[in-house]
Amino acid sequence: MTTVGVVQFPGTNCELDVQRAVEHLGSSAELLWHADASVQGVDAVVVPGGFAHGDYLRTGAIARFSPVMDAVAVFAAAGGPVVGICNGFQVLTEAGLLPGALQKNARLKFICDSVEIRVETTDSVLTNLCAAGDVLRIPINHFEGNYVCDRPTLDRLRADGRIVLRYVSNPNGSLDDIAGICNEGRNVVGLMPHPERASDDLLGSADGVALLDSFLGAAAANSASRGAVAR
Repeated sequence: MTTVGVVQFPGTNCELDVQRAVEHLGSSAELLWHADASVQGVDAVVVPGGFAHGDYLRTGAIARFSPVMDAVAVFAAAGGPVVGICNGFQVLTEAGLLPGALQKNARLKFICDSVEIRVETTDSVLTNLCAAGDVLRIPINHFEGNYVCDRPTLDRLRADGRIVLRYVSNPNGSLDDIAGICNEGRNVVGLMPHPERASDDLLGSADGVALLDSFLGAAAANSASRGAVAR
């Protein structure tokens, strides 16, 4: 069975949601404390939502200095699957694992709603079981989800097909309707919507399952490849 590490910072509040979703879909989950110096040999890592360190300085700006983020960076550099959700997306940008930044929503409103997002590429650890053009209904819950980057970065994201998800109707002012992006290796993805909150029909939607199953498949592939190397 594959194991997903779920990073927990002081102020994180979605780690148990992610853990439940992962276990509901047949994998195991292990909480990783922010002071840990390693990712404990897990097969994939999720940086979940919440308010890491209270977001008192800037969302993710303090969390990026936690020892576990050095370990996550090493894991990602080796090709390990990493997903940052909401506050986790913010942390990944602050840590330099993804380009750009997240700023306050347009109209300075906190948004808690379900929105439609469109899959733009299937070439990522989060969307490999989807089809390009799929529209998924996924909850959002954020005040600083407005994705921004400079023009050269946006041009690279577009040219390389690294815009993973776009909002069908932009709720927060994000540049180019961006809801999620990936790194050059396509193994690190950040997104503002919460697929773990759409992982069961009892939650109102199971549209997040395709994303989570894609990620768990990437985790299984990573586990198999590491086992082959070890042999």
